[in-house]
Parts: sequence; structure tokens; C-alpha cells
Amino acid sequence: MNVALMNGSSHRPTGESRSRRGFLSMAPWILGLFAFAWIGCGGGDSGGESGDSASSDEAAKPTLKFTAIPDDNTTELRQKYNPVADYLSEQLGIPVEYVPSADYGASVEMFKNGDVHLAWFGGLTGVQARQAVSGARAIVQGAEDPDYFSYFIANASTGLEESPNFPAAIADLKFTFGSSKSTSGRLMPEYFIRQESGKTPEEFFSNEYGFSGSHNKTVEQVASGAFDVGACSYKTYDAMVAEGKVDPKVCKVIWKTPNYADYNFTAHPELDRMYGAGFTDKLQQTLIGIKDANLLGAFRRSALIPATNAEFDKILGVARDLDLAR
Repeated sequence: MNVALMNGSSHRPTGESRSRRGFLSMAPWILGLFAFAWIGCGGGDSGGESGDSASSDEAAKPTLKFTAIPDDNTTELRQKYNPVADYLSEQLGIPVEYVPSADYGASVEMFKNGDVHLAWFGGLTGVQARQAVSGARAIVQGAEDPDYFSYFIANASTGLEESPNFPAAIADLKFTFGSSKSTSGRLMPEYFIRQESGKTPEEFFSNEYGFSGSHNKTVEQVASGAFDVGACSYKTYDAMVAEGKVDPKVCKVIWKTPNYADYNFTAHPELDRMYGAGFTDKLQQTLIGIKDANLLGAFRRSALIPATNAEFDKILGVARDLDLAR
């Protein structure tokens, strides 16, 4: 008789054979677990790899920072311009960020120092920035900007009414400009005062005139009676009337100035170095391509159109005459 059978060893595998058999029975499950983990980490998934690479490429690109002159209520500017930054980021494939500026002069300084490389300037701040940065270009303006104008507005208590003629009677009233570096709130209103009266504002006004700091503040101060008369952007006044923020019977338009060129997007020459040759032209086309009324509403424009530096030569000439540009 077989001794092995007698001892029952054929029915009791050794410890070593039992371990080997257990491992072999578990092997498919272990291999499947490793395969699942490898795929979950991105191995073998070319789509995941390319997506990660694209994200890394975008993150590696410098952020395009843009600003805008704070011509209206500064608390609303970030709400207005953040969606514009998101749109540009999506269209251009680079991170874009809106950076607020404290005042008109600060926006020019940020552009000059390279802290921002794109700015929504007024006519005056635009020429000041382009003078400070050789090679800077006005690339876009609003459809309304080649024919912009200012309003002279008055509190109803003055008894002044709208007229096509320059309101010479304001000489004896309390008057305020907007910002000292505003095109529609100071530069061109002062230019027309000089043209119509032959006098500087210091000579023309019998009272000391003021600077409110922004168009909406000018409207508010004239409406409240803090000042009798003021000069402001027609866009801001009309928007405030439409939004019910000012009563046109209390704060009246008394004169509409002749037309002039105003707001524009100015691009820094570093953009093509940062993002490649031709980027500024691509940026121009992207801005012109904005059709969303909400995005255009940030600029209070019906459309954005091309612009060139030469279109603001008259503004530059006036600024030089008033010692506001070199």
C-alpha cells in the first residue's frame, strides 16, 4: 500500500503549497486593483494627460492685467469689469485680471510702470499713457467715441435752461469739473470755456471752481445744490437719468459741447513680447468681437471698433495747450 495514502498526505497539502495556491487564486484580483489605480492616476489615458498639459501651459503664461479709469462709482467697477476679464481669458487662452485704480493718474502710472498692459483710458489719460510708453497703441474705442461730447448741467434753482449757445451766465455761479484729468469732465469743458469766453477758468469764474473726482459725483453734487453748475460725460448723466438716480427736472442739461474723440483701449508694447508676435492684433480683434450687451454695458457702448493713435491728435494738442501733456 502506498505509504503516502496511508499517512493521508495527499489530502493535506504542505504549508508552502497552500500559500502558492492561495496567491494564484488572488492574483487576478490584485492585478485588477493595480490596473484600476494606474488608470485612475492618469496612466494610459492620453486625454487626461493632454488636459493636464493644457492647464499647465495656461498657468505658466503671465496674467494679462488691465485697468480702467475710475470715471464713475468705483464700488461698481469690479462688478462691471470682472466679466470682461473672464471673456478675454476664455477667448485668448490666457489668465486675465481686472485691476482697479485709485484715480485717473494712478491708471496712467500703472500702465507706465508695466503693472498693467491694457487700459480703458479717456482721451487725455490715453495720450498721457502713450507719451509715457513708447510704442503703446490705441487699439479699440467705443462706436460713440469718435463723436463724444460733454454736458454742462445746472441745478434747477439757477433758472438756467438748455440752449445751443454757451451758457455765459455760469461765470457767477459755483462750478465743478469732474476729475482734473478727465477728458469729458475737465479737459474739453475747459477748452470750450476758453474758446467761448477768451478767458481761463480762473479768469472766467467769479467763484473758486471745484473738482468732484468723477462724473457721477459731479451729477450728484449739482443735483444736491452743493454746486450750481458742472461739466460731465453725457454717457454718465444719461445713464443716471435712465436708472432713476437723478431727476432731470432738478439737475438739468443746459449745454451740449461740440464733439471730440474720447475713450479708448490702449495696449502696452510688451504684450507681443509676453504672448508672441501678433498678440496685440489678436487682442484688438477679440475686443471688437464682443457682441454681448452685458459686456458692452460695462463700457456703456453699443459696440467696440478699431482705434489708432492719430485719432486723438486733437486731444493731444488741447492737452499741450493746457499744459497737461508734453
